Amino acid sequence: MPSIKLRLIILSFLQFFVWGSWLTTIGTYCLQSKHWTFEEFGAIFSTLAISSIFMPSLIGIIADKWMRAERLYGMLQILYGCFLFMVPSVDNPASLYYYVFGAMLCYMPTISLSNAISYQVLSISKLEILSQFPKIRVWGTIGFIVAMWVTNQTGSNVNGNQFIIGGVGALFLGAYAFTLPACHPNKEKKNKISLVEQLGLNSFKLFANYKMALFFIFSMLLGAALQLSNMYGDAFLNSFPPDDFVRINSGVILSISQISETVFILTIPFFLKRFGIKKVMLLSMFAWVLRYALFAAGYSDIGIMMIILSCVVYGMAFDFFNISGSMFIEHNTDSSVRSSAQGLFMMMTNGFGAYFGTIASSWVIDTYFITQSGDTNWEGIWISFALYSLCVALLFWIFFKHKHEDEKIHSSQSH
Repeated sequence: MPSIKLRLIILSFLQFFVWGSWLTTIGTYCLQSKHWTFEEFGAIFSTLAISSIFMPSLIGIIADKWMRAERLYGMLQILYGCFLFMVPSVDNPASLYYYVFGAMLCYMPTISLSNAISYQVLSISKLEILSQFPKIRVWGTIGFIVAMWVTNQTGSNVNGNQFIIGGVGALFLGAYAFTLPACHPNKEKKNKISLVEQLGLNSFKLFANYKMALFFIFSMLLGAALQLSNMYGDAFLNSFPPDDFVRINSGVILSISQISETVFILTIPFFLKRFGIKKVMLLSMFAWVLRYALFAAGYSDIGIMMIILSCVVYGMAFDFFNISGSMFIEHNTDSSVRSSAQGLFMMMTNGFGAYFGTIASSWVIDTYFITQSGDTNWEGIWISFALYSLCVALLFWIFFKHKHEDEKIHSSQSH
């Protein structure tokens, strides 16, 4: 029988493979293959954000109280796969919205659930979580990259086959989950944690603190920019001529972003120690400005280099904000609300922020960046995203007051 670590690596690989097969290419499918408007596509993509607001907490409660986590996980993945199989037969955006929404209601909670399963299985197997889990989780990023390559190299990024690839993987993953070691509900935890605490609602009292309130507001504002390149990146690259290298290899080029993530995540301890959380978060925000500005230069004579550099910068932009933000919460909240505060951080970025960013960006593009001939002004789109990110970064720099020395004092007091 394969080792426990190998079985969890397979879990992590497939967890993100079944998402990566279509997440970055659904824009090409909706905008170019189906010829729907940006606003119609924005509504469809917003289902990711809506599902992130409440489903992870609700599913977490079910796994904590009533049902074995690996069985619940397997059922959700199978349902997710079934929704994906139905997508290619849909011919109008209104119907696709509900199919993708159904898929996201099933998939989004499995991200945190897969982590919980890995933690529990490692604990059962007497393996150290801190040293082993990162080596397992990195295979999730690899799975996402492989899915992007498969979708691109088979030409599935422009048709419904991308959802079939994800659906097949999800059905296999769902069945595979039932073979994992049993992850029973925590009976002791059942009566100790209230429903309000499990939903993370008690963390909202942090808004009474000026610095924390400002942090969460800026998290939402930057969260509005986090998914924009996932939404529109592949559609942008597919606007190049049919025989252009960029268009032929769009999925492979975009996967450089995920490869960059795996590299930059290793540099975070150095940057945090050297510069502190505020400066690292500022680096992330200015990296988003650079990410979109480089995309705007994609049609220039050295456009391919600008696009590749943009993908390299993505690792810093994404990882530095998410991880340094998580560390800020760790250092600045009481242990009694720390877990729910982390949930609130994700809710503000991947939930509310991503939702508002998705809806607003699609409306702005349809209103201001579609020419009279029906062409898309991609250069203007990316410049507007860069300017928005720049405004957020400058406002954060001016109004968010936090000193690196504060982190050192807190660290010394907690040891």
